[in-house]
Amino acid sequence: MPDTVIDPAPLEAGTLRIIPIGGLGEVGRNMTSYEIDGKILIVDCGVLFPEEHQPGVDLILPDFGFLRDRIDDIVGVVLTHGHEDHIGAVPYLLKLRRDIPLIGSQLTLALVEAKLKEHRIAPYTHTVKEGQHEELGPFDLEFVAVNHSIPDALAVAIITDAGTVLATGDFKMDQLPLDGRLTDLREFARLGEEGVDLFMVDSTNADVPGFTPLEREIGPVLDQVISRAPKKVVVASFSSHVHRVQQVLDAAHANGRRVALLGRSMVRNMTIAADLGYLNVPAGVLVDYKKAGDIPDEKIVYMSTGSQGEPMAVLSRMANRDHQIEIGEGDTVILASSLIPGNENAVYRVIDGLTKLGANVVHKANAKVHVSGHAAAGELLYCYNILKPANVLPIHGEYRHLQANAKLARDTGIPAENVFIGENGTVYDMTDGVVREAGQLDLGFVYVDGSTVGEITDADLKDRRILGEEGFISVIVVVDATTGHVISGPEIHARGFAEDDAVFEDVKPKIVAALAEAAQNGVRDSHALQQLVRRTLGTWVSRRLRRRPMLVPLVIEA
Repeated sequence: MPDTVIDPAPLEAGTLRIIPIGGLGEVGRNMTSYEIDGKILIVDCGVLFPEEHQPGVDLILPDFGFLRDRIDDIVGVVLTHGHEDHIGAVPYLLKLRRDIPLIGSQLTLALVEAKLKEHRIAPYTHTVKEGQHEELGPFDLEFVAVNHSIPDALAVAIITDAGTVLATGDFKMDQLPLDGRLTDLREFARLGEEGVDLFMVDSTNADVPGFTPLEREIGPVLDQVISRAPKKVVVASFSSHVHRVQQVLDAAHANGRRVALLGRSMVRNMTIAADLGYLNVPAGVLVDYKKAGDIPDEKIVYMSTGSQGEPMAVLSRMANRDHQIEIGEGDTVILASSLIPGNENAVYRVIDGLTKLGANVVHKANAKVHVSGHAAAGELLYCYNILKPANVLPIHGEYRHLQANAKLARDTGIPAENVFIGENGTVYDMTDGVVREAGQLDLGFVYVDGSTVGEITDADLKDRRILGEEGFISVIVVVDATTGHVISGPEIHARGFAEDDAVFEDVKPKIVAALAEAAQNGVRDSHALQQLVRRTLGTWVSRRLRRRPMLVPLVIEA
């Protein structure tokens, strides 16, 4: 994998430049740029959710800053499906140019439009479906049905003068899908016959042997768990997992229970899915959560967000007793989702919290209440053998997933030199179906923190981690502006320490002595004096207390 910044050469006419902006080395932030003859096509524009070492961050965006100067050259954004890691960053891209066309399936665009409404953006959208062809400048696009954990997912074939790219988006090959919509392997085979020059393929489950289990196997398990639950049931899932919500509605209806949707995104997305006919709601099953408290516990199921342990999501708030719905002895909580890498600790904390409250917590490790939406190794092998692509670029996955996917490609006979493992910002150029690595851009993380976008840096996050883990010490000293001698202080205050502030009495003479020596040497600059105080106190705290807190010295001249 590249580890240095290498500026790519100017793009030649008739050459397709492919830049994965996000989604390589991570499960999220999926976004890829395709450029040929001065025009740019974007496929997906998603977010990544923060991990524990990124305190205070709400979302992480792809670093598409390098496109700012080319924003008018973007002919459109193709969205493969409606999950947040593929559509969540669209509002931030459209703030750079609001009339960029958005192309996607009916459900995908409906979810995007609802999200954009919250940002007060009225987008230009164009609905497509499988089998449809669209021309956007120099790009001839063909859309292919793929099966995923959300309805209406599409792969896209990008046909240019430089060659053909097939980007799968997220997909699997469920042979008995709940909505009857199969991954169209016949279309894959036809594209393979015509020639796929570059296959950009979902890698999330490439290290999982065999085949992803069927979605329909989950329904009976949910029905069984709900039928045996003595009190209230809470099911947590992604707010866009229409198939899982459908199974919960059906199981609740079969057991004489009503369902209340919890969480703004859950209510919004399921309302859209029901209005468009993707969600079949049995008559009388849904109830407003504000009225659900009047229903006996043994007659209610709550469908909530928070399956990834997000601090402000419904399930975490329940575990912390910070939600109006209280979890207690005899209640059942079902986590109907996979763990996104990096979220494990947060999820297990929520499970422990709910268990302490007396709940029976059912999750993927102890019951079959979820199956993945991503193709396992066996399914990927089928794709390679059907398509016989000339080149392969694994996408969407952490490094081990990309490596596993690359190995599958090589195992099916694709030459090793034609299988590329890159990272975000790696530049690939394709001419006449031949792909080569052409450079490496310096792309980083763009943090959304409250109302700020891109203002928070990694250094800021380091400071936050230090504050959270090592504590905070402030020092105030007043010195004579003429002589440099200490007039008042040092006054030391600490936060995040078990010790009383009195422990710092030992270091105060050391600070006074250091300032006196500086005064003798003619040092009067307040910044230099503050650094001196920082070094003196920091050395003492490190040796005496074995801590490295954030130090904020303030030297005032009087």
